[in-house]
Amino acid sequence: MTKIKPYKNSNLGKKEQVTKMFDTISKDYDGLNRVISFGIDIKWRKKVVNIVKEIQPESILDIATGTGDLAINLAETNADRIVGLDISSGMLEIGKEKIKRKNLDSKIEMVLGDSENLPFENNTFDAITVAFGVRNFETLENGLKEILRVLKPGGAFVILETSMPTKTPYRQGYNFYTKNILPLIGKTFSKDRSAYKYLCESASVFPYGEALNNILRNIGFINVKDLPQTFGVATIYTASKQ
Repeated sequence: MTKIKPYKNSNLGKKEQVTKMFDTISKDYDGLNRVISFGIDIKWRKKVVNIVKEIQPESILDIATGTGDLAINLAETNADRIVGLDISSGMLEIGKEKIKRKNLDSKIEMVLGDSENLPFENNTFDAITVAFGVRNFETLENGLKEILRVLKPGGAFVILETSMPTKTPYRQGYNFYTKNILPLIGKTFSKDRSAYKYLCESASVFPYGEALNNILRNIGFINVKDLPQTFGVATIYTASKQ
């Protein structure tokens, strides 16, 4: 898998570059996401929440939580404990403000941490989610191994990630939008011009569908399924632990 980094002229590793990028764009991130996805990402997150609700988890970990959108949505479940973890302190600060405004401080904890070195004991969480974050892992397999480690046996793992449509004309339309329109929107509204170019490029090379299913199986996940969304521009993946 090709390793795409946000800043091509930087000597920093991918992890450090991703941290810097999200710290920089944190204040623009929510608004730009709504514009870029035409608000459809809200619908996708609701589907993730409904999947998680089915197992009635008591504890949930939302990795790459960013500004906490999915963690906040997951408060609809009956979980007593929701932890949102992210490597970017800038994104977490925005998320903490949102959580406070919604009076969810007692239910959602925001934690600064690395997805590839999770600060939790084995078999801690009933459900783990990642929305638009797995492609930012420096080493995908390491992050997935950590997720498997802290997930309880029988627990649910749900990924929401961008993917490539496979059917005509959706594939051609998606390629045109991501290569021409999306970077222009990012360039116009964000002070970090490299960020949204990176997000487009990383999405185009990241494994999706059966390719990601096979990676999950090789790590040790079972009951792996993929559920394409909106003509295949995003996919929800579900898996569990033996």
